[in-house]
Amino acid sequence: MAEEKIQLTEEEKNRISEEKLRIKKLKKGIKVKESWQYRVFQVINVIIMVLICAATLYPFLYLVAQSFSSEAAIIKGQVKIIPVDFNLTTYKSVLSKGDFLGYYKNTILYAVFGTFFSVLFSSMLAYPLSKPQLRLNKFFVPFIIFTMYFGGGLIPNYILMTSLGLRNTIFSFILPGLIGTYYVLLMKSFFASFPHELEEAGEIDGLSKYGVFFRIVIPNSKPIIATMVLFYMAGYWSNWFNAFLYLEDRSKWPVAYHLRQIIIGAATSADPGAASQENMQIAANIKSCSMVLMAVPIICVYPFIQKYFVQGMMLGGVKG
Repeated sequence: MAEEKIQLTEEEKNRISEEKLRIKKLKKGIKVKESWQYRVFQVINVIIMVLICAATLYPFLYLVAQSFSSEAAIIKGQVKIIPVDFNLTTYKSVLSKGDFLGYYKNTILYAVFGTFFSVLFSSMLAYPLSKPQLRLNKFFVPFIIFTMYFGGGLIPNYILMTSLGLRNTIFSFILPGLIGTYYVLLMKSFFASFPHELEEAGEIDGLSKYGVFFRIVIPNSKPIIATMVLFYMAGYWSNWFNAFLYLEDRSKWPVAYHLRQIIIGAATSADPGAASQENMQIAANIKSCSMVLMAVPIICVYPFIQKYFVQGMMLGGVKG
């Protein structure tokens, strides 16, 4: 009897699986008739998305076209999204001024080390703040938020860096913006939604709090980590003000500050009538060239972490 029951049960399972398969095949063959309202919605949606993409891409395309165009074409307003009188004079002049590759190396160094330590310390600050059992959590969170609206001031920061002997060092470029309050709050929200069961499992296996954080929490927080990497790296890459304040040695300048000096030099040069045709062209489109040189590396990095960036922004903003 037991064997017959088992046999019947298997036959029933086979019949159920066959029925499910048949239903799936039928569903694939069924064509859902779309209403005219839905088709109108799709058309309007596509048009809006195309307009948004065009409005987003046009400024950058115009910038690139202007950087490759001649000064006369720019002044006449002939440049739209296609270069006019294509030339590389501005790029050659900008790249030949000073130790451009050296400035780029400095920027990469500052961006890599600054981003690494910023993400590390921001996550180490955000993780304990996400724990409701932290006794002084109600004090620390408002205190950290307070720093987002009120800072120490430019002169006190300068005096602090000078008194610590950090002027003209890499630390003076990185330390002032080491931890961003807004980014800490995003990471706090993300860590608050992290499954507590995974942390408990790690503690049962003998991991310490630091072990749980570095071996369980961080490896499973790729979306928010990638988001913070993009934010911090973009900030360090385009930062020139800290170099203006603290870096006197030209060999330690980042490329952003070097390009700013070139732009200022072009803007304050002698009158165009006394300048050469090459200098006139540089004065007309050097800003476009500089912006392109600054934006290209970040644009190249963004596609590789776009997936994590979107996830991090959505997950990090779920809870307050």
